[in-house]
Amino acid sequence: MDTQRVEPVEADVALEDAHIEFDRGREPLEPGRSSETQPVGHRSPPPGLLASVFFALFVASIVTHFVLTEGAPYPTPFRPLEELQAHYLRFPDAARFVAMLQFAASIPFGLCAVVMVSRMLFHRVRVAGVYIALFGGLGASFFLGISALAGWTLSQPGVAADLGALRIAQLFMFATGGVGHTATLGLLLAGISVPSLVFGLIPRWACWLGLITAALAELSVLSLGFPQLSILLPLARFPAYVWLLVAAFKLPKHALASRGP
Repeated sequence: MDTQRVEPVEADVALEDAHIEFDRGREPLEPGRSSETQPVGHRSPPPGLLASVFFALFVASIVTHFVLTEGAPYPTPFRPLEELQAHYLRFPDAARFVAMLQFAASIPFGLCAVVMVSRMLFHRVRVAGVYIALFGGLGASFFLGISALAGWTLSQPGVAADLGALRIAQLFMFATGGVGHTATLGLLLAGISVPSLVFGLIPRWACWLGLITAALAELSVLSLGFPQLSILLPLARFPAYVWLLVAAFKLPKHALASRGP
């Protein structure tokens, strides 16, 4: 009789534990295992997969531009207007498909940033840097998407034929996809790298790579006043994408519940 009375209580406790773990974003406990011994998993899409999809789409946009323009240099706003106009009038398909791929890339990028922040919180890293990373990741995603839409606008008939419209669209595309995206991207790197360095969540070399790249990304804001510093944009942007891949794969999925609530 006593055994029969205890079993429902134990079942209720196990069910309650499962609900608690689900509410915390963790995988439910296996029957017969305590929260002290079972590794607890973070319930989310794999951030490494999201980062890989983003990276593949972004690389595809670069390859697409190279192929469809027959190797023509990328049209930066510092080149003569007539030369830029000739480029966009000759290669509207390239601008359109590059815009499509980069807008598509902005979606898994934003999702990856959100999942990485969620995973930091899962590991009980509740510091300001985590929320700075969230702000930076969402901002970088939005700026990349807006830049792509400006590029799509530039590829439409009649836009590149008007020098004024071309200038506005191309400057806006460069400002959002260049400085806007890179500066907020740096906040994502710093916000993840600093707590990860303290709590040992990703390799130390990746943390330092993230911090150095984040510093370059923030310094790239100076290029708005000093165009000569625009070289900081690619110097920060491309290492940042490599860091994103590393950090997304290295952030641990599992943790022991004994680390505390």
